[in-house]
Amino acid sequence: MRDEHSALDIVQDAMIKLAEKYGGKPAAELPLLFQRILQNTIRDYYRRQKARNAWTTLFSSLTPKNEIDEFDPLDSLQDGANQSTPATPDTSLQQSQVIALIEQALGKLPARQREAFLLRYWEGMDTSETAIAMGCTEGSVKTHCSRAAHALAVSLKEKGVELP
Repeated sequence: MRDEHSALDIVQDAMIKLAEKYGGKPAAELPLLFQRILQNTIRDYYRRQKARNAWTTLFSSLTPKNEIDEFDPLDSLQDGANQSTPATPDTSLQQSQVIALIEQALGKLPARQREAFLLRYWEGMDTSETAIAMGCTEGSVKTHCSRAAHALAVSLKEKGVELP
């Protein structure tokens, strides 16, 4: 983990989970339980980061442009063999069109599905945080997210868009 603050947050979250769910267990079992909880918390963190980065990149063109352009580090990244090239005008246009289609598809989702989908994949909340924010069960959040993702995929496929 490169970011010390994130690492400390992950350890703290793991400790809280251990205390909340396994506080009554014998002390001898706690180190192994904590190790497993910590591993799962780290995996969850990286999954959220991956999903957030995918959606952030996809939706980055939706942010309003200021008079002074801000530096975007993603624009300057290159692969190891330096084969990266800036997006061509055609690629930029296609990306803008896909983003517009995704926005339209999101707007057509039922409110609860849209809310669950955006909280989970845009805001990066985990299932329990989303359930608390929405005032429903974790199972409902999973159902809403699954239905939203399926509906978005169908809607985009109907318009000829297939995301990797």
